[in-house]
Amino acid sequence: MSDKSPKPQEPDTDVHEDPNEPAFDWMKPKTSSDASPAASAAAPASAPAAPGTAQPGSRADRKAAEAADADTEPPLFADTLANASSGKQPSHYSEPLPTSALQVRPPEDEVARRNAEREQAAKVKPVGPRIFQVLLAVFYPVILLVLAVRAVTSPLFLWVEYNRPGFPGDGYGFNTDDRMTYGSYAVDYLSNWAGPRYLGGLVNQDGAKLFKDSEVAHMADVKMVILSSFGAGVLLIILSIIAIVYLRKRSNGGIRRGLFAGSIVTLVIIIGLAVLAALSWQQFFTEFHRIFFANGTWTFSLEDTLIRLFPGQFWVDAGIVIGALVFIAATLTFIFTWPTKRRRGIAASQADSDDQDSEGAADVTADDDDAVSKETTSSKR
Repeated sequence: MSDKSPKPQEPDTDVHEDPNEPAFDWMKPKTSSDASPAASAAAPASAPAAPGTAQPGSRADRKAAEAADADTEPPLFADTLANASSGKQPSHYSEPLPTSALQVRPPEDEVARRNAEREQAAKVKPVGPRIFQVLLAVFYPVILLVLAVRAVTSPLFLWVEYNRPGFPGDGYGFNTDDRMTYGSYAVDYLSNWAGPRYLGGLVNQDGAKLFKDSEVAHMADVKMVILSSFGAGVLLIILSIIAIVYLRKRSNGGIRRGLFAGSIVTLVIIIGLAVLAALSWQQFFTEFHRIFFANGTWTFSLEDTLIRLFPGQFWVDAGIVIGALVFIAATLTFIFTWPTKRRRGIAASQADSDDQDSEGAADVTADDDDAVSKETTSSKR
């Protein structure tokens, strides 16, 4: 191809030669009806039309106008927020707020029902503290009785009893030292884990057996009853400690009320038993043994070692000491837990503070409901 040959002309790439072509509609400037005010104001300044031509401007000017249009585009959901605040209807492309469903207030009857349930729950007292108060009141007399029995079945009480004035002596040859020695074996056997040979192997001064087989068998039965009562007492003490710890944390004055009720129950029981024992001690003693032992296994003659070591007066004194210890402990508990005005005032003030806290929480919840209702109403508008 020579230099003089005509060069092929390049196709016209001016995209603005036919602005009415549909393929180039996107490049046309927006009119005032569909463009934002900021874009309409920026378009004449950034892309002035060339004089004498219908071209809207150069390509750089059009890109600058489109960039200005993009900068002024409102953020997502801005239309909805603006329309909600000004009371105008949202445009066709607006979308609801993502949390608008959470702001719908329930019906008035539902709100009233919830408020009534909240107030009723605040007024109803919990069941747990009442149960533990009842358990503490029931356990208290049993614990006092077990502790009093443990105090009587000790060498200290045995020594006091044998050495007190007026205690009957042994008509078959035991002096105070013999009684203290042999009686200590019998008392120790009741609280240790030794077998029947602990008593069955004892001999007196002439080499004969100190306790008969029937006496050893009865002491084994007594040991079973004593150890069972001690075990039950330990278990009840542990449960009472748990109840006290629970009531201390969950109920103001619950410990005092439980002990007060337990002291009343204890006094009623111990006074009733004392009256029965005073009316007929022999009948009371017999019925007591029939409850725990089989007939014929707890009766002995005056020459037997158990009767010589523990005569009838010993059991009378033991009963008086047990009753006196329980009565004194229950009376002191009754006095120190009596619901005086000061104690009731303290409990009432603490209960009022708890009620105020619960009412404050209910008011906060009600305020939150009102705020949600107002927000829902405004968004609907």
